[in-house]
Amino acid sequence: MYAKIQITGIIEVVTGMHIGASKAFSPIGAIDSPVVRDILSGLPMIPGSSLKGKMRTLLARQYNDEPASSPNHDDERIKRIFGATEPVVQGGRLLFSDMMMSNSKEVLDRGAEGLTEIKFENTINRLTSVANPRQIERVIRGAEFPLDLIYEITDKPEEIEEDFQIIHDGLRLLQYDYIGGSGSRGYGRIKFKDINAEKVVGNVDDGILEKCLDIMQDFK
Repeated sequence: MYAKIQITGIIEVVTGMHIGASKAFSPIGAIDSPVVRDILSGLPMIPGSSLKGKMRTLLARQYNDEPASSPNHDDERIKRIFGATEPVVQGGRLLFSDMMMSNSKEVLDRGAEGLTEIKFENTINRLTSVANPRQIERVIRGAEFPLDLIYEITDKPEEIEEDFQIIHDGLRLLQYDYIGGSGSRGYGRIKFKDINAEKVVGNVDDGILEKCLDIMQDFK
């Protein structure tokens, strides 16, 4: 059996989000920590690797019986969804895509001065009282990004529902955590909405697909 199910939806930024870009070159007066952007459109983006890594980390905390020294030692259910490289290379069933901000015009029409904001932060050395100010760029709250995941079915269709429950748990855990940096200071809270799943390649039993949709009902 070979088929693909596409999982789509919307990621809404609830609090300012910072997923950083490279600081290899910083001219005088530049922002200390800019956000990553799509090189063609200039729009803020969420790299697929950021979403995948955070989801896997949170799921490992929930599903692993004990802390794993590397992703290769994760619970088998996590490895079959996200992949592993040892003891043999194991491709993951879930494919992630980079996501570019999709509602930029709407946000600007609502009166926003830009798609990002500059957050001024400061750390104080406790011994010397010397301040270390810095400027951090954040994607503003209300920004939306199109979620687009591809779930591959290659064998064991009886595991599809369990896999979707794990994916659901990953999304739910992320809503109560954060993505990007400085989450303990209030950055990066997101929520998922309008989640849908549909067959795009091959044949998938309608009953199984309906159960997968039921699992994702929390994010309607």
